[in-house]
Amino acid sequence: MKQFLDFIPLILFFLVFKLEPRAIELFGYTYMLGGIFSATAVLIVSSIVVYGIFFIVQRRLEKSQWLTLIACLVFGSLTLAFHSETFLKWKAPVVSWLFALAFLGSHFIGDKVLIQRMMGHAVGLPDAIWTRLNIAWIVFFIVSGSANLFVAFTFPSIWVDFKVFGSLGMTLLFLIGQGIYLARHIHDVPKPVDADTSPASKTKD
Repeated sequence: MKQFLDFIPLILFFLVFKLEPRAIELFGYTYMLGGIFSATAVLIVSSIVVYGIFFIVQRRLEKSQWLTLIACLVFGSLTLAFHSETFLKWKAPVVSWLFALAFLGSHFIGDKVLIQRMMGHAVGLPDAIWTRLNIAWIVFFIVSGSANLFVAFTFPSIWVDFKVFGSLGMTLLFLIGQGIYLARHIHDVPKPVDADTSPASKTKD
């Protein structure tokens, strides 16, 4: 559920982007609504609100949420400051590749890969399965970031549509695939040995 709540600012960004530019008055000030720059401003504000709510409810933000929020503030602010959408086009690829780097680094740092640290409390799987699943996340983020970058600079007329629906669609399909993969291997988890029926307990009788 959290993954899809993360898409709320992105959806609001898309809706404002698609509006015909118009002037609106708010608190005595006139603002332009519609187009890339007002949509970027909405993305920044809505991200602060959404992750602010997350922080209040969870008493903290996860590292992935901090990364997403900081990237939104940095790339969004640069887009508004320099009045260039090029900065915002780099946001999704950079964030995706940083996630890929984090998942990759967990193979060399710590005793568990990142996906196991995230889901190990809820699902028990052999280490080999966790490793494969972690590699799948690395590949997913590399492909997702590359696809966003390719579309943004090759098909500029549809990059916002792809940023929203392409990213959401890829994430949904990957999560479904992950669920199917987990369902196939969940039975591979060794069952705990009952103390009353274990060989050790019988030798004591």
